[in-house]
Amino acid sequence: MTADRAGGGEDARVAAGRRTCARVGGSDSTGPARQALLTAEKLAVGYEKAAPVLNDVTFALEPGERIAVLGPNGGGKTTLFRALLGELRPAHGTLALAGRCASVPQTERSRLDFPVSALDVALMGTIPGRPWWRRPSRADRVAARAALARVGLADRAERTYGELSGGQRQRVLIARALVQEARVLLLDEPFSGLDATSAARLEALLAELAGEGRGVLIATHDLEQARRWDRVLCVNGRQIAFGEPATALTHDVLAATYGGAIVTLPGEDPGAPHHAIMPPHHHHHDHAPPR
Repeated sequence: MTADRAGGGEDARVAAGRRTCARVGGSDSTGPARQALLTAEKLAVGYEKAAPVLNDVTFALEPGERIAVLGPNGGGKTTLFRALLGELRPAHGTLALAGRCASVPQTERSRLDFPVSALDVALMGTIPGRPWWRRPSRADRVAARAALARVGLADRAERTYGELSGGQRQRVLIARALVQEARVLLLDEPFSGLDATSAARLEALLAELAGEGRGVLIATHDLEQARRWDRVLCVNGRQIAFGEPATALTHDVLAATYGGAIVTLPGEDPGAPHHAIMPPHHHHHDHAPPR
């Protein structure tokens, strides 16, 4: 396991083709302006000299929001997350962050044979803030234990990570992000492989964290679950749609997002604007072109 790179810095003017940390005002017709946690404007992101993998992305994440990110394999979800983490520089457009981002990967991609405890994994969140050779301080351990308590795992701190259930491991990875004091959580298919009870507990935890003012981006292929989030961002090499699920998840949007790789559930009308459509489950991610 490796620690995630985290964004952050002083307020700055947003410049074209750059990722900056800036104060970005957001507003709606029902209340005063709010500071968006992140804003992308006509963002294009790719790998080195290759053409951008993702183009023309414009959206904002407000405090307290949970946004589902939908798209097929290679559609740009992972590329977008890497840009938010500062691992990729925008090729075009602007990306402004008003807080630290942290990644919460799939537990399926974690090594389970390392003899590390849940506390050890949570402590990995302190690595970006200290020299690699310095051992975690007492304050680091206090913060890691507090984060484990926040996700309901205070009594599992000394348990070996690989022996925990899938839902518990996912919550440990969220604790690692909380140790980084991240205001934006980037989750990669967090419900993959979880039973119904674990999934419900994780969904409740994400709602609580959003209620505390954090923003949550959830890469997922579960359309029924995406309908329960605040907004959805659909991408397939470019932005297809962004908005509330009731208006954004139309048949035309899903067809453009997933192409022919969608099927309707039995008994549903394929022409209905809000019918239940479920794409086949995907496991692959965006990849950089070979060098």
